[in-house]
Amino acid sequence: MDGSSGVGVLDKAAMVLDALEAGPTSLAQLVAATGLSRPTVHRLAQALVHHRLLGKDIHGRFVLGSRLVELASAAGEDRLIAAAGPLLVQLRDQTGESSQVFRRQGDNRVCVASAERPVGLRDTIPIGTQLSMRAGSAAQVLLAWEDHQRLLDGLQGARFTPTILAGVRRRGWAQSLGEREPGVASVSAPVRGPNNRVIAAVSISGPIERLTRQPGKIHAEAVVATAAQLSGALRQTSSNQLLG
Repeated sequence: MDGSSGVGVLDKAAMVLDALEAGPTSLAQLVAATGLSRPTVHRLAQALVHHRLLGKDIHGRFVLGSRLVELASAAGEDRLIAAAGPLLVQLRDQTGESSQVFRRQGDNRVCVASAERPVGLRDTIPIGTQLSMRAGSAAQVLLAWEDHQRLLDGLQGARFTPTILAGVRRRGWAQSLGEREPGVASVSAPVRGPNNRVIAAVSISGPIERLTRQPGKIHAEAVVATAAQLSGALRQTSSNQLLG
């Protein structure tokens, strides 16, 4: 079957993207995999990097870009929200704190689902709220597993450091104390899609006097478990769709 769409530049760009499905790839390997000339592959790859459809790893190899993750997340957002609802209520009831799911959208993170604490002091974040990617435990989680260049870009002006993000990757969760808003603490953990990429963050948040200055010590286990349940639900949904 002829795979040509009749639009040459798009077909060539698709060949480059397809070649990266197996993982990080050098320019020479892209040339070999696509059969295109080196100048053509270089020009297409740089254009795709510009649009964040490709990125580069720490060794300078090309990788699939974060924009593809964002688009895939947007396509799966309904499934994410549907699965998140009951799990956030469960997390809120278990911890006694407001719970949220955040998804990255460009330079911001957006609250796509939440379960508010019904009484007492709470950190209210309505669905649809856009918050900075420069502060807060959810921002740390959404940035920590990005490709090298995107991670460096995200650290510009951030309230957290590379050392903090390294700790997030090692532990599998993040905490913050007054980063986003004075007096507010939070704990977050990554939600992974069927391809194991981080597509969202599960969080709880509330006043520091209640969560203490070590909120992760108290709540990380519950937050990580909820994020794992949500990741599993998304993988199950994806498997069912493939079988269907």
